[in-house]
Amino acid sequence: MNTNRLSATGSLLSVLVSALALGACSMAPMAPATMGMTARLAGDSEVPAVVTSGAGTLDATLNQSTSVLTWTVSHSGLSGPVTAAHFHGPAMAGQNAGVVVPLSGSMASPITGNATLTPAQVADLTAGKWYLNLHTAANPGGEIRGQVTLRP
Repeated sequence: MNTNRLSATGSLLSVLVSALALGACSMAPMAPATMGMTARLAGDSEVPAVVTSGAGTLDATLNQSTSVLTWTVSHSGLSGPVTAAHFHGPAMAGQNAGVVVPLSGSMASPITGNATLTPAQVADLTAGKWYLNLHTAANPGGEIRGQVTLRP
């Protein structure tokens, strides 16, 4: 058999294998650009617990490329207007921690905003070590609170 023909066949086979490998890589699922997060805010999640008819929800998105966290917080039934709102961490449910991201602007429902997080903040947030706390004049330590979790 002609050695040139074998060499050409081997080269062609090598090109085909490479093309198939590249095609398989391009079909691999890509990581989502954003990660959804949520929290249910209630008085019984405060430490210590607070008796209130107040309730709230957090709907948040973390852009994994830019580390920008965007949120919408809805609340109702509180003892009075929200005087302050913060993300706290790192802390698991039942633990208290310092403020990591204060919410600013209008505290009327819904509260919207965004912040660029540090790599350490992203790590704590995605590990479930942040909570959201809404404060009122009657409950300056916090009236409702919720642990931030990844949306299923």
